[in-house]
Amino acid sequence: MSASFVRVAFPIPVEETFWYRNPGFAPLEIGMRVEAPLGKRAKATGYAIEIADSVVLDPARIREILRVVDAEPLFDLEMLGLGKWLAAMYHCSLGEALSAMLPSARRERQDLSEEFDEVELSSSPLELTPGQRAALQGILAEPEGMFYLYGPTGTGKTEVFLQLAEAALAKGQGVLYLVPEIALTRQVEQDARRRFGGSCAIIHSRLTPSRKLAEWRRIAKKEARIVIGARSAVFAPIPDLGLIIIDEEHDTGYKSGTTPRYHARQVAMHRASLAKARLVMGSATPSPEAWHACLQGQIHRFDLATRPAGGSFPLIHIVDMRGREGLISDELAEALREAKTAGRQAILFLNRRGFARTLICQTCGTEITCKHCSVPLTYHKSSGRLTCHYCGYSEPKLLACPTCGSLDLAWASYGTERIEEELRERFPDMSLARLDTDSAGTKGKLEETLRAFRNGQIDMLVGTQMVAKGLNFPGVRVVGILMADQGLAMPDFRAAERVFSLIVQVAGRAGRHRPDGLVFVQTRKPDSPIIRLAAAGDVLGFLERELEMRRHLEFPPAGRLCRLVFRSRLAHDARNAAESAAKAARHLAEEPQFADIEVLGPSECPLAIIADNHRYQLIFRARRFQALQHFVKMLKPRIELPSSVYLEIDIDPVNMM
Repeated sequence: MSASFVRVAFPIPVEETFWYRNPGFAPLEIGMRVEAPLGKRAKATGYAIEIADSVVLDPARIREILRVVDAEPLFDLEMLGLGKWLAAMYHCSLGEALSAMLPSARRERQDLSEEFDEVELSSSPLELTPGQRAALQGILAEPEGMFYLYGPTGTGKTEVFLQLAEAALAKGQGVLYLVPEIALTRQVEQDARRRFGGSCAIIHSRLTPSRKLAEWRRIAKKEARIVIGARSAVFAPIPDLGLIIIDEEHDTGYKSGTTPRYHARQVAMHRASLAKARLVMGSATPSPEAWHACLQGQIHRFDLATRPAGGSFPLIHIVDMRGREGLISDELAEALREAKTAGRQAILFLNRRGFARTLICQTCGTEITCKHCSVPLTYHKSSGRLTCHYCGYSEPKLLACPTCGSLDLAWASYGTERIEEELRERFPDMSLARLDTDSAGTKGKLEETLRAFRNGQIDMLVGTQMVAKGLNFPGVRVVGILMADQGLAMPDFRAAERVFSLIVQVAGRAGRHRPDGLVFVQTRKPDSPIIRLAAAGDVLGFLERELEMRRHLEFPPAGRLCRLVFRSRLAHDARNAAESAAKAARHLAEEPQFADIEVLGPSECPLAIIADNHRYQLIFRARRFQALQHFVKMLKPRIELPSSVYLEIDIDPVNMM
């Protein structure tokens, strides 16, 4: 079809779309990309969203498109509708929404934790436990709806997911299998290919653009019927979609950190509703939002309690580190030696990279921070440099305080490099490896380390969050969680949720195949309710406590939030824009229809400066989501922004920093 005019949406923070004349040099359909002049730019790439033979505009003022990029559409009218919903839901332009959805979208921010593949599963369905069988049969009994598999780590949620996928494929339905990290994409892909052959497609941001586009085409043409991927795979154009799986539902990796700041769980719920498909989620540590929906009857929950591999849940010890020197307690050290003697392995977890976290002058109290961000620099002994983990800035290790010149500088805390050094000093006869984004380097190096650990060539693995997810090594007997309480004091209402989840997930690495797992939770806050609940594996107790706290404070799921962040290289511009927006918001909130809206702020963000950008935030809270959405929609045109200020709109934020 080559109509005379085409309406184009560009991936820019402007909600307006633009009409162009189509000179007809190539076939053009809705869903294709085109190049066209935009403003003062000679050429920009946008998406054809409407075509017409005539428009109610002065034809003399309409410019021509320069080129049709695609030979066939990237999206159809159904996917265009999803893009419009995404733009409305997360308050971005249609072009920005389509850019996030399509293969040509900019890359998601990723961690190196998405580099390893592991877990060798059976190529045929495994024999199910009674709990697994009840869940499978219960879900298959309903043609559509939302379901949740809850159970401790190692209770066989993955096997239920795969058998559900097998049932959907047998009925000619398409399957979407979401995981929070690319590493987990690989391990699910391995087993899915054994069971389902070439009908699998992989979608994630580390694919080359050409490979990603090829997979996209295979999916749209039904050449691939099961799509496995990380967050962005939620937009895959799957015909006859019958099943969506969200593994590790609690993981914040499902939330986008760039515009549009969508949550894949929310998008999946919308797609499942439109397709009348089953949506099945699972986790050992459900998010409070999902658990609340289960309690309200919006999601049907199935509980799993038995580890099919024959292991048992580990014995967990809380170790009080107050008044102790060193990073490894005597109790943990003894367990490490016993594991070595028995030919077993250990994993030590610390959610902090580097050698030491904060350098502080003991004379004047100056904290050495990044010159471009309001965060402390981390010392990396391997490079001899202080590095910012937010913007990448680095400088040589300081010998004297830049404020007073004192030579009395001290480290306030430690990272994985320091742990590795102490372990090598205390256990010279034990082989160990460090696993974090600094040590991993490349995919090959990372997989080499994991292969050596899997083969028993390494006694201890020391790492950050990379060791908390997706690892299933039969030889692991001991897990040590160091400085377990760090993160509890963060100025974020989700801090307790994150710490609890990490401890429970890391603890789940022990005893998955044998009944002798040991976990040591080292902390200077042994009486913290969060630490005690996590050490007890009391997920239900934690969720009950957390939901009560959030009901009291009207935080999600008791209420809904929207966070506006104003950022600029000029501090006064960011502050003034936030204050002006707050004034407009409070004026709008006086209208009777917005009586439910509470305006909080403005204030500096906890991370006040990142990459030389000063950041101020404004938060809206409401009990009714529809009121919040309408409020933000009405407020946006009333916000006046100078060109020096960029506005981030974050619906349902998961990070308040």
